Amino acid sequence: MAVCRESLVIEGEGYAMRGVLEGQVALVTGGGRGIGQGIARAFAAEGAAVAVMSRTAEQLAATVAECEALGATAVAVAGDVTLRADVERAVGEAERRLGPLTILVNNAGITGPFAPVHAADPDEWWRTQEVHVHGMFLCTRTVLPGMMARGAGRVITIASRAAETGTANFSGYSCARVAQVRFTEPLAAEVSGYGMSAFVLHPGTVDTQFADEPLVRADALQWMPGFVERLRMLKEQPDTGNPISQVMELCVSLASGAADSLSGRYLSVDDDLARTLHHVDAIRAGDLHTLRIGRLPAD
Repeated sequence: MAVCRESLVIEGEGYAMRGVLEGQVALVTGGGRGIGQGIARAFAAEGAAVAVMSRTAEQLAATVAECEALGATAVAVAGDVTLRADVERAVGEAERRLGPLTILVNNAGITGPFAPVHAADPDEWWRTQEVHVHGMFLCTRTVLPGMMARGAGRVITIASRAAETGTANFSGYSCARVAQVRFTEPLAAEVSGYGMSAFVLHPGTVDTQFADEPLVRADALQWMPGFVERLRMLKEQPDTGNPISQVMELCVSLASGAADSLSGRYLSVDDDLARTLHHVDAIRAGDLHTLRIGRLPAD
């Protein structure tokens, strides 16, 4: 299907395309639904070839069909990001079918557990680390050698505002998201000499299936009723959250290279990216958009 990307708007999402990713090849994990699906569609409409990865073949097929309807080449590579063999197979298949990867989006994620440390299920708590941290590490580690050899590539990790706060009864998820933010800074430093960039971002509060899950979880209802109520309000009043188009726009900007001067930084859809870029020298001088521990000055 022919698509005029310069004027295309994805219906219902309020996002105008500019065709800035022509020739790029992207892998989006957690690409079968929600934010991952939105990012995959935005990349596709911008001209990138897109591989989408998740554990659910039916969801992947739907995403691929939507990307193809936008005029892109897209493939599904089913797999679990926590399994090294799956990740290596998925990356190999994506590159065999689409060409060398130039963009990785670490988006795969899960919710929970919602419980204080003494009551949290140990296996579920650790599974949260496996998906967000181990999965991010495996995917990034697998694509890096090729990107470094070619001297180009961008890694974008989708984190959460949970990285910024120490919310009670949410330690598993918060720890996982903090680790994603911390991982990105040394990664960016390591690859800076190879023409590569890395970013981590907070996508806002988006009305997706991911946000639906806590509404029916007994542990969330018991231990985080205020959080559940905010999500319920989001379902009833979607304008209280962030439109998915904001995430799509930011990820496209990062993938295009427009914000490479912010490599290693933690960004948010609530940031004005143009303003942030205008103040990049102040951000570096003040060590902003990073995780740091504030200390009482010495006497």
